[in-house]
Formats: sequence, C-alpha cells, structure tokens
Amino acid sequence: MISSEEATQIIHNHLFLSKPVAVKLLKILGRTLREDIMADRDLPPFDRVTMDGIAIDYQAFADGRTTFEVECTQFAGKPQLLLASKEACIEVMTGAMLPIGTDTVIRYEDLEREEREKSLFFTLKTDKIKKGQNIHYQGNDCKQAEVLVKAGVKISPVEINVAAAVGKSHLMVSQKPLFAIVSNGDELIDIESEPLTYQIRRSNTYLLLAALEKLRIKADSFHLPDKQAIIEAKLAKMLDPASVFDVILLTGGVSAGKADFIPTTLANLGVKKLFHQVAQRPGKPFWFGRTEAGKTVFALPGNPVSTFICFHKYVVPWLKASLLEADALALPKAMLEKDVTFLPKLTYFLQVKTYLNENQQLVATPLEGGGSGDFANLLECDGFLELPAERTEFKAGEMFNFIQYR
Repeated sequence: MISSEEATQIIHNHLFLSKPVAVKLLKILGRTLREDIMADRDLPPFDRVTMDGIAIDYQAFADGRTTFEVECTQFAGKPQLLLASKEACIEVMTGAMLPIGTDTVIRYEDLEREEREKSLFFTLKTDKIKKGQNIHYQGNDCKQAEVLVKAGVKISPVEINVAAAVGKSHLMVSQKPLFAIVSNGDELIDIESEPLTYQIRRSNTYLLLAALEKLRIKADSFHLPDKQAIIEAKLAKMLDPASVFDVILLTGGVSAGKADFIPTTLANLGVKKLFHQVAQRPGKPFWFGRTEAGKTVFALPGNPVSTFICFHKYVVPWLKASLLEADALALPKAMLEKDVTFLPKLTYFLQVKTYLNENQQLVATPLEGGGSGDFANLLECDGFLELPAERTEFKAGEMFNFIQYR
C-alpha cells in the first residue's frame, strides 16, 4: 500500500500524450491552446474614431476657430474620407476611420448644432480640447505578427474573440482522451428498472459521465456482470491498441472480495499494475495501471463516495496535466471550522460544506455521513478537506488542501 502523495506522483509520471489537433473555433471552449495566436495586422488596423462627433484639424482650433462647417460624414465600415478645408470638419461615427487631414475628434456632447441655409455647423461649447483626443491609433493595441495569446492558455470566450478578430476559424488545441466508463456487479441494474430487494440501480456510471461532461470530456459507458470470462473478453476489446478508447475508468470490483475480478483480469490482459491500494479513506482499494500501447486504466472502488473522491483527487488533475493546463495539481486551502480526530494512519478526505467568513476566508464545516456508501451525503457536501496521514488531531483554524466539486 502506498501513500496518497506517492499515488499522485506515479499517476503524473504516466500522462496521456495529448497531440495538437485543429478544431473549429466554436468547439474549443475550455480546451488548452497549443499554438500562439498572432495579430494578422496592426490592431486597430487604422486610426479609429472612439466617439460620435466631428473630426477637425487641431491647428484650426489653436488658431482660434470655434465654429466648423460640416463637409460630409465618415461612417464606420466606409472608405476613408478627406477633409478639403482645414477650417471645416467631418462628422464621424464611432468605429470609423479617422478622415485624412484631421487629428482630433470632438464629441457631440461638447458641441452645439446649427443649420444655416442647407449647411450644417457645429460650435464648441468648451475650450478644453486636446490634440489627438477620442482617437484609438493604429497599432496601439499591438503590431502585426505580435503574439496576442501564448500557447498553453485555457481557452475562454475572450481567447475565442481574439482568434476571430485575427481571422482564425480553427485553432490547434490539445487532443482530448476518449474515456470508457465501466461498471461491474450483479447487484447493479439499469436506472429505469425496478430493483429487487438485493439490487441497486447503477448510479456511479452517471456520476462519472456527468463529472466528465463538466470537464467537456466525451465518454462511453458499459456494464459488466460478475463473470470473469465476460469481463476479460469485454476489457480485452477496450484495451486493444486499435480501440478508440484512451482511458478505461472502472468502478467497482477492485477490492478483495470473491467476486472482485478486476485486478486479476487486468493482469491477465497484460496491463502493468503501477499500484493497488492507497493509504487513504475513503478509496483505499484504488488501482492504477497502463498498457504497453499507452492506454491508461483507473480502477476506482465501487462505493459512491470512494469513486467520487478518487475521481477528483487523481483523475481530474491527471487529465488537466495531460492537456497541458497550468497548475493541474494546485489546490485551494480551506480553514477547518472545528476540531477533528482521525486515528488511522491514512490520508483522510473529510466531507465538508464551505462558506466565506467575515475575513473572506473559506471555512470548511465537517459533515457527518454514513461512510463511503453514503452518496446522499454528497448532496450537502461542497468538497473534501485533505487531512494528512501523519497526524491524528486536526485543530479548528488550521488550513488544509480543499478538493472542491461544487
């Protein structure tokens, strides 16, 4: 049996080798960028008007002129116009090109409008005019070929906006692994079936499917009976190098019961066991291995809370690191609200509910539960406080790693 820290290190020594793949812009939200996004031209690409109003030659104002006749109107999305008379002006709209011969924009709020014999004039209502005001100059944000977004960023709507602005309809992002979620056990039946007294509905599959969906990861699900020959035949197909699956995520059948065939079956199929059993509660029977072809196998204990904590403690950081996300192993801290005693020399994942105190610190309130099979307790829980194995007493006010799922 190994420590939780050792398990984490072993898992992160065997990451999924994610390749860069080109994906359509609207399909990449939340994925990791694998190329730099560069400006295809100066941004803005021209001297851009930032306020509706008039554009003038500042020298005319400096020479004492306060009233300007309108020559024409420069609209956004139209070719650049030319100011013919230095003593006149051009009406300009926000987003328009700054007309040739002008260098200052005065907003409508600082002007008085007057029509005289079919001509339009604007008179200044203020003398606080600065040369170059209300203009977003070409290249002010960045120059052509300058890097706007560096590879490695997790893509948000902002990065999509930037990519669209520079004409990128596709981007290179990290290839996502395809998961096969496999439950096993004769006691488990489909959720639409009516259970007999000795049966329960299959819920862990849906828990894991939903958790992966939250991470925008696709998965297929399967259920196997407690028959070793069937388990071996089905897993052999999933583990075949030609199989589409990159990760096999098993739940149940991994402990030491007479019907727990998973460890033996994986050994028969040539999957290299990297560890089996972790000094933690819940989730001690956790199994991890890998095939020569690079397929990864997580075999999680079947009790719902054990499944959930092992998924969030080990699978999620492994997935983030595989997709080259920054700080994949980083965890926030939370303050223990009251004293906790836990005697076994195991890492204890304490179910907690959290709140922010008056100092905006995250405080974790321990929740009493019915053990690793008490999935209903997860409804009240926001996450797990990770209490280290080398201690038995944990005092109120101490800070510990917090594994958050809600």
